[in-house]
Amino acid sequence: MKNNIFTAGIDVGTNYIKLALANYSEHPEIIYTHTEKIRKRDPSQLSDEMIGVMLAKNNLKYDDIAYLASTGEGDMVKRKRGHFYGMTTHSRGANFLFPGARTVVDLGALYVRAIRISPDSRVLDYKMTGQCASGSGQFVENISRYLGLSIEEVGEVSMKADNPEVSSGICAVLAETDVINMVSRGITTPNIIKGIHISIAGRIIKLLSSLKAESPIMFTGGMSLNQGMIQAIEEQLAETGKKFQIKTHPDAIYAGAIGAALWGGYRHLKLLEKQETVYVK
Repeated sequence: MKNNIFTAGIDVGTNYIKLALANYSEHPEIIYTHTEKIRKRDPSQLSDEMIGVMLAKNNLKYDDIAYLASTGEGDMVKRKRGHFYGMTTHSRGANFLFPGARTVVDLGALYVRAIRISPDSRVLDYKMTGQCASGSGQFVENISRYLGLSIEEVGEVSMKADNPEVSSGICAVLAETDVINMVSRGITTPNIIKGIHISIAGRIIKLLSSLKAESPIMFTGGMSLNQGMIQAIEEQLAETGKKFQIKTHPDAIYAGAIGAALWGGYRHLKLLEKQETVYVK
């Protein structure tokens, strides 16, 4: 283990905490990932518990971790060594999962962020939705719960739609009222869900246009695993004639945590270099 440099990233979100462990070598690799839904638990305590489980499962002690970095609401992580902004970590994580990505779309619980990045994962520009917009993962989860679906079922159900009805509400409260009215009018669940996805997809495409996004585009965050959402985005892009290459990844939900672990490794080596320079002098 002496030749290994272990770094970890923990991404504290609104609903979930994501954790990634990296072996930060010449060719960094992610060797462990885990996520937990916060529910009504204390995020700070849950973070500590997740770190403890990670160490135990990988036969490591806390001192074996060269750098533990947080992101998201990472102030709640007691034992971190440093913190990175979410856009920075999602950009690095997205580029790791899909090298060559030029734009990252973080489909988060409270908002959507579109980020244009450089080849070395630096943030060049960004656009984001407001927290009150009905275009977030939390909104989709609330509607799915009202319709009796788990969040994991939403994508597959959406893809069964034959006549989707799009909500007219921009505000999440008005959009939820629209959905209640649709149910009372007998609109099927697949058509309601697909309509929601189409509405969100339209907002995402407006963000990409405003950002002057470059292809390929990598989607991260929890909603990036929703195939119905990705399908709606691709269909809307086709209708507008935009030739964007859309990419996602099974580990896209961990992009922030992965990015934090990788930037942590980079910072660790830079700090070592600085110490060696001081010592030589």
